[in-house]
Amino acid sequence: MADLYETRSAQATSLAGRMGNGAKAVAATLLVALMPWATQALAQPQTSQTSQTSQTSQTSQTSQTSQTSHPVAGVAPPLENRCGWFHNPTPNNASLTDRDGEWVVSTQGGDSAEGDWPVFTDAQWKKTNGHYGYGCACMKVVVDRSDQRVLRIASAVAKPLKACREDRALPKP
Repeated sequence: MADLYETRSAQATSLAGRMGNGAKAVAATLLVALMPWATQALAQPQTSQTSQTSQTSQTSQTSQTSQTSHPVAGVAPPLENRCGWFHNPTPNNASLTDRDGEWVVSTQGGDSAEGDWPVFTDAQWKKTNGHYGYGCACMKVVVDRSDQRVLRIASAVAKPLKACREDRALPKP
């Protein structure tokens, strides 16, 4: 909610320079009045998404990742559980390589998925370039299949390197 407030405040601030004091007060009042509505609107798709995730968690991971994403107004895109090698070779460049291929998480100077990357311990991370390198992770994500991009990371968990090394469906890192 704080992020939403900061975004709305920043948008209102850019308008504030062009408004008189009365208009500023009205804009601030509207902003505060809309906060509960915006928070509820953002929370509702996540609630339905949680029930969808719990239903699909009973099915195999194969059926989860084989679903295609068709955006429908008012319906949150499905979360997919993807596990594999998380590569971060250079600043702000990251990808996840799983059994379906490479999924771009972030490109330097370009797009970056919304959400937090996995956090690795020293034992879970193989350094290849200074502190950059790779690790094994499972992530619940929203993807764009046509571009092989991760759009949003709902959660990310670092796994032992051994988990990915022993998975025959994954390529070597």
